[in-house]
Amino acid sequence: MTDISASGSCGPGCTCGTPSRQTFVTIGSAAPAPTAPPASGRHTIEQAAIPAGTFTMGDSSGDRNPGDGEVPRHPVTVAGFTIDATSVTNDDFARFADDTGYRTEAETWGFSAVFHLAVQAPDADVMGPASGTPWWYGVRGADWAHPGGRDSSIDGLGDHPAVHISWNDAVAYCAWAGRRLPTEAEWEYAARGGLEGRKYPWGDEEPDIGGWRTNIWQGDFPRRNTREDGWLTTAPVHTFDPNGYGLWQPVGNVWEWCQDWFDPGFYAASPAANPTGPEHGGARVLRGGSYLCHVSYCNRYRNSARSQNTPDSSMGNAGFRTVALR
Repeated sequence: MTDISASGSCGPGCTCGTPSRQTFVTIGSAAPAPTAPPASGRHTIEQAAIPAGTFTMGDSSGDRNPGDGEVPRHPVTVAGFTIDATSVTNDDFARFADDTGYRTEAETWGFSAVFHLAVQAPDADVMGPASGTPWWYGVRGADWAHPGGRDSSIDGLGDHPAVHISWNDAVAYCAWAGRRLPTEAEWEYAARGGLEGRKYPWGDEEPDIGGWRTNIWQGDFPRRNTREDGWLTTAPVHTFDPNGYGLWQPVGNVWEWCQDWFDPGFYAASPAANPTGPEHGGARVLRGGSYLCHVSYCNRYRNSARSQNTPDSSMGNAGFRTVALR
């Protein structure tokens, strides 16, 4: 459909090649109102208890991306909390949808963003590539239950992370489950697994040292994935090893929404204890990177890496995990 070419490392303001919904929407079209689910759910994901403590938040390796706001490094004290050991899976999200009848924003809008090699849809459903990131296509009929488009399904993928989930969808799940999204500080503290100042949840070794440690891109991005780690897109949530706090794949696999609004300058003014981010903004924080991350293009599969997108945006490499209410 188009020449697929990468443009090198992400620059200022880059969201790691993840397009916002407005990329594909005619300006001026009205957004459908999300359905409000009842708070009646039963959350069954295994939990990791994170002890209270203080850590240094921000870029610890010098690999930060301009414009992301990974500096200044600053000490943050976090109260103890309990977080999902894995991303919310398709089976988990299906229970929520079945219980409430909730329709995600991808379903109400009628389309979502799909990586070009993962499209499973009639040509007529493909709306075209995203400007600046032609490896993303807007695909009609793509949603959490049809991650590649209308010709795909989640059969056999119950233990994979739910994707095509907007921030608004994740918050709706939290309301049903009686939980919330993690703050950005909680997310980074938990992802570090008790290893102060390390680049990754397992330490400073690169992901391919001694066998693959997380699900990211291998090969020539975005044309060919050699699948050395075993996966083109998502991997089951219990793939690879958990970190020191018991979290599985906090980096790689899928981006995870956080509670906070995004502001690249926030760290300079962040409270020292239990920060919750800016009071307002236009985009919400995403953390952890995804199966599309590659050092030649997007190195945001690090503990400190940050990204962002609008709350109504959904795509085939973004999901979430939740935190228990205090």
